[in-house]
Amino acid sequence: MNDQESNQLIGQFPSVPKQERAYQKRQALLESGRILFIEKGFEHTTAKEIAAHANVATGTFYRYFCDKRQLLMELIKDQLERFMPPRPSWLNHNDPEMVLAEQLESHYNRLEKLGLHRVLPELLPHDPELTEVFAEARMKLHESIYEGLKQAKELGFTWNDLDLRSVAWSIIVLTENIPKMKIETKASPDYLVIAKIICRMVFPPGVLLKLKSASVSNGEDL
Repeated sequence: MNDQESNQLIGQFPSVPKQERAYQKRQALLESGRILFIEKGFEHTTAKEIAAHANVATGTFYRYFCDKRQLLMELIKDQLERFMPPRPSWLNHNDPEMVLAEQLESHYNRLEKLGLHRVLPELLPHDPELTEVFAEARMKLHESIYEGLKQAKELGFTWNDLDLRSVAWSIIVLTENIPKMKIETKASPDYLVIAKIICRMVFPPGVLLKLKSASVSNGEDL
């Protein structure tokens, strides 16, 4: 996210700490906010509760943040694009199913560690500015996936009768709903199965077999 988007979403902070003790208090508020947003949800978390969890006075909260939204935006300002699913790597002479499965698992393990992706579905419908920024990030991801698909098509790897822009959107929709799948099924996602579905949507069976065989043969020409 660029500085202009950051300023748009966050606004002016009441105060920026210059001393180490003040910095530590602000960091404690940020971490307490992250924990409570995940545990209770954005709407059910108050500034007073965040301050209490951080063992500071409520007035200290308002010394550093205008409101809880500003605190949340500070938490995610440098991470917006990281919430987006990864772009698949089709043409690296490795098994595309295994490579994509590893990409997805690594991405969602990082998201799970941060935890804030659970807050976004609650926040986005009521925050037009943040929604617009996420929409722009999705468009950039779509173009990136589309360009990768075009390269694969130029090499004769993809189905000939599919619209690649629609394929790119299908990949985004499937992968960005993995956290929802985990919640509803109460089971860890099978990233290899998801990767297989995506790869079979992109590659005809014969091409996929050759790509996988080439990876075993250390990248020999198809």
